[in-house]
Amino acid sequence: MSLTPGPGVVEPTSGDSLDPADYDYDLVVIGGGSGGIPFAKEAARLGQRVMLLDFVKPSHRGTSWSLGGTCVNVGCIPKKLMHQAALLGKAISDARSFGWQVAEPTFDWAACVDAVRNHIGSLSFGYRTTLRELGVKYVNGYGSLVDRHTVKYVTKRGDEKLVKAMRVCLSMGGRPNLPNIPGAELGVTSDDIFTLPRAPGKTLVVGASYVALECAGFLAGMGYDVTVMVRSILLRGFDQEMAEMIGKNMEEFHGVKFQRGFVPVSVERLSAGGAEVERLKVTAASAATNEESAEASGEYNTVLFATGRTPNTADIGLANVGVELDSKGFIMSDNEQTNVWNIVAIGDVLHEKPELTPTAIQAALLLARRMFSPPGSSGALNCEYENVPTTVFTPFEYGCCGLAEEDAIKRYGADNVEVFHDYFRPLEYTLSRPGTNVGFVKLITLIPENNKVIGLHILGPNAGEITQGFGVAMKCGLTKAQLDASIGIHPTCAEAFTTMETTKRSGKVLDVSNC
Repeated sequence: MSLTPGPGVVEPTSGDSLDPADYDYDLVVIGGGSGGIPFAKEAARLGQRVMLLDFVKPSHRGTSWSLGGTCVNVGCIPKKLMHQAALLGKAISDARSFGWQVAEPTFDWAACVDAVRNHIGSLSFGYRTTLRELGVKYVNGYGSLVDRHTVKYVTKRGDEKLVKAMRVCLSMGGRPNLPNIPGAELGVTSDDIFTLPRAPGKTLVVGASYVALECAGFLAGMGYDVTVMVRSILLRGFDQEMAEMIGKNMEEFHGVKFQRGFVPVSVERLSAGGAEVERLKVTAASAATNEESAEASGEYNTVLFATGRTPNTADIGLANVGVELDSKGFIMSDNEQTNVWNIVAIGDVLHEKPELTPTAIQAALLLARRMFSPPGSSGALNCEYENVPTTVFTPFEYGCCGLAEEDAIKRYGADNVEVFHDYFRPLEYTLSRPGTNVGFVKLITLIPENNKVIGLHILGPNAGEITQGFGVAMKCGLTKAQLDASIGIHPTCAEAFTTMETTKRSGKVLDVSNC
């Protein structure tokens, strides 16, 4: 193992054998998601004896799933597929403006759910096959720590077993929160929405996270009546100018209604109505005064709570070994190393790290190579958590990499930061949606460092595909001058980054009509 204990790490004692023969496995990984699976696979490729434990406790609505973690089963994959379903419905309607003679599309929720689940099932099967081929022992069991080297797992049937491991990796991910209000159990979360056995119907989405806005977006695109209840701001942690533009676009052009400054205080079932429809009464109150509001209260068929996530670090024995947690239960670490020498952690369980699948995968691969590569091997790199590109898959996608405008000013000072911005009009919408869906781009540069790009933001179609390329460029130290010297591809949305001239500092008002 090439990792060395750092300051504050509990080092090996006389009771910690370093002889592999004293253990059943060199490594036990607890959690089979975006971090745990690639870590287990890479460790096995590097000659380690690996066990992978994965167990999903059903949601409060009884939803469970197979190997693969949140992203594959109830996150990125079903979300993107349902986002695509919504975009296709709009594209069919747009087709008339391009000469296609098509009927008004109708949406079949059950057919979409079945297609998505079948694809996810194939992914999970592929994971199990690959683990078996690499010699990783996969067990569908709930793992917990008895001591630093002893892991207990319990199967669905209740069978218990203890195994000895030289090292342990914690990659349990997280689960959605439910608010502490009467009737919260009548709602659903992102754990449940993708396999809802009936069409959602009129839906209230509670929360303003990217999960909340993405779900609201695809549900509205499928033709459902959607309201988003927001306590304070949209997309906390993201650039707030961009966040407000997303909300405005969803409201004006996609029919999503927003209730700002309210929180639900109770949910009551009015009628079950069988499998087809359910009537729920939501009572809401002002987030500022706690006074109930008849205006914000209403009846819905589905209430989706998307108000944050909690790491799965409770009830797995971390207190038995002294793994350090923050006040919210996230694991403290230094380059994925916890404060216990033989225990590492990856992914959404980590304190103040991006809760993103590509980040977990990258961290897992690099960590395995640092830990298990032969001595003298090159490429023992740490995962870099700065300038991680990401996209919010709202109807008009939002892609970003680097700092939000507010964070850049806070870190470097307003005098050292330049903000370039501009509107653009996607050509593909000019025939079917004239005057609507205007895109927006923003560059944030650091003046003392040759206007190095420290923040890049785009609101428009295919923002994820666009942002990925610019994320690579930012990794290479992209500057505004380099963008200016680049020739754009015309006509595209991405070319707007090569023609930006107006700064916020100039005070010039952008004219949407010139797009």
